[in-house]
Amino acid sequence: MIMNKIKLLLAAAALLVAQAVSSQQLVIQITKGVDNPIPIAIVPFEWTGFGVLPENITSVVTNDLHNSGEFAPIPEKNMLGTPHQEKDVYFKDWRFLGSDYLLIGKISKSADSALIQVQYELFDVVGQKRMVGEVISGTEKQLRDISHQISDVVYEKILHVRGAFATKILYITSQRLSPTVTHYQLNLADADGGRAQVLLDSKEPIMSPTWSPDASQIAYVSFESGRSQIYIQNLSTGAREQLTNFQNSSNSGPSWSPDGTKMAMVLSKDGNQDIFVMNLRSRKLDKITTSFAIDTEPSWMPGGKSLLYTSDQGGTFRPQIYQVSLETNWSERVTFDGTYNAKASMLPDGKNIVLIHRAEASDDHVSIMNLERGTISALTDTSLDESPTVAPNARMVMYSSKEGDHSVLNAVSINGRIKYKLPVKEGDVREPAWSPFLD
Repeated sequence: MIMNKIKLLLAAAALLVAQAVSSQQLVIQITKGVDNPIPIAIVPFEWTGFGVLPENITSVVTNDLHNSGEFAPIPEKNMLGTPHQEKDVYFKDWRFLGSDYLLIGKISKSADSALIQVQYELFDVVGQKRMVGEVISGTEKQLRDISHQISDVVYEKILHVRGAFATKILYITSQRLSPTVTHYQLNLADADGGRAQVLLDSKEPIMSPTWSPDASQIAYVSFESGRSQIYIQNLSTGAREQLTNFQNSSNSGPSWSPDGTKMAMVLSKDGNQDIFVMNLRSRKLDKITTSFAIDTEPSWMPGGKSLLYTSDQGGTFRPQIYQVSLETNWSERVTFDGTYNAKASMLPDGKNIVLIHRAEASDDHVSIMNLERGTISALTDTSLDESPTVAPNARMVMYSSKEGDHSVLNAVSINGRIKYKLPVKEGDVREPAWSPFLD
């Protein structure tokens, strides 16, 4: 269940946050939404218990839907009523306000229970019918998780695409404390940047965070030992394991296979920077690429039988995307347009690749390539884009880019219609990694 997975993630963060000096909070700022967002009324949920709840469910759901760029919530001050159950809903009131949909709910708590019950109902105002409704139970600490879960249901019922509000993101923050000292943190947060927790705090660089397919573990590169090494961290226990320890070798680019049993990585232990695949049970290594070029940034194709990677093996000193078969180790070039193509990942449709693309005399932009047509289309107009990561529902791409002297996180929809940014108040934020669905 989604709530059980979220419990594990929050418990892990609680175990690790004690070592943190501070955390950098991200806040979504919409820069572009759809031209005609869907009007929806979200009535303030009724609270029948005592005291003030630590989270405002109505606000979280409203922000989720607004920040998706797809919805335009009706201001509370314009509402003609505040129903909390179906019998009190008068559709003509909400049609008068121009609302297509209506979300209502109430929150209660039994005197003899620590659990809170959240009941919600979604209505189609135009069709005058109830679309969905349920009761979700949880503790006060889980109210934000319940809010995101409600947002996911509303999003899916209306747009027919699974919502990703209840997912998580990893990201790296860095802050220069002096000319010789920089402070690095690996952070875990809700997909909207809320509840940021520090998983690792270091005076040495941290890079390339990535999720296991079941979201129970993460991997990343840390320089804490004096050189780059790959670590795995269990999110339910907080236990860390150093996966690589090759002498005189750079170790980077961890990427989990779709079934979670293997990890692709970049090692220079044989003198050249090549792609390897490690069996995570036996620790057996298979060398996948053997060119004299620099091969890096592996990512798995659906099915786990081949990898995409970045290489300059074309001899032009212009990195391009290649695909290599794990059965034959045969590589073939995928991209031919532009002076630079890197950091590719395949979308679930198996037809499109998200990547960083640079055209002639252009900047680096998050782009999408259609494999059937071979065309590449830029999705962004930001500067020096890096590290794209795709939401598990394949609707949004989060990435880092430059804004003035700092790095910030941005997001863009796959069709380019929606854009937002998640800056931090101080320092730089980069290398986001979007979690799988938490179920």
